[in-house]
Amino acid sequence: MLILLPPSESKRAPSRRGKPVDLSGFSCAELDAVRAEVLDGLHVISSAPDAAERLGLTPGLADQVEANLEVLTAPARPAIDLYDGVLYEALGWDSLPPAARRRGNTSVIIQSALWGPLRPRDRTAPYRLGMGTRLPSGRTVVATWKAALGPVMEAAAGRGPVIDCRSGTYSAAWQPTGKLADRTVAVRVFRESAGRRTVVSHLAKHTRGLVTRWLLSADRAPRTVADVAEVVSQHARCELGPGVLDVIEPA
Repeated sequence: MLILLPPSESKRAPSRRGKPVDLSGFSCAELDAVRAEVLDGLHVISSAPDAAERLGLTPGLADQVEANLEVLTAPARPAIDLYDGVLYEALGWDSLPPAARRRGNTSVIIQSALWGPLRPRDRTAPYRLGMGTRLPSGRTVVATWKAALGPVMEAAAGRGPVIDCRSGTYSAAWQPTGKLADRTVAVRVFRESAGRRTVVSHLAKHTRGLVTRWLLSADRAPRTVADVAEVVSQHARCELGPGVLDVIEPA
């Protein structure tokens, strides 16, 4: 089983103490050259007078430019502890049973714009970078990762189901193809009232966090997309379709 998560824009502050990022310590080491390219580009952008504008930051978030310049020197923390948005609050990593966290350490990948695929224990410090940011190379961040992720992600997927909980901007960096696509489901969230369904947008992150929690806490790791749907159905109404798992919430 492989669960794909997006990062979150909101991040916890750096630890007060601790070692900084170890550039040789990330999972998927074959991507280190791409990581270095994106990191160098982020440093160039963040050092420019118009850094906030190029990073799409509002005036109230301009201090995050400084965080980009300190990402290699600030104390780092595990990625699963760094991100603290709606999805991660619903996932509740720290309250998971030890066995579920062990499963998560090998089953979860967080798609970072800066670092690419991160496992929960990969360590990083706060930063701000979006997939649509254009690097000094002329390519966007998403295009840079898209050119490199295919073989790495296919290897990470193994033989089990792939559960895609990423948002659109992050899922654009890599999409399963061929036989792997047949055992991949994207989690979509709908609200139903009087027989009519509407797409849930922001709060869908909360449901995807819960889905991740349910799958990691299951008695047995799902081996097929049907198994995934079975686990989720124990907690919420859902429907399995070609390439999708729809979770339906009451109004």
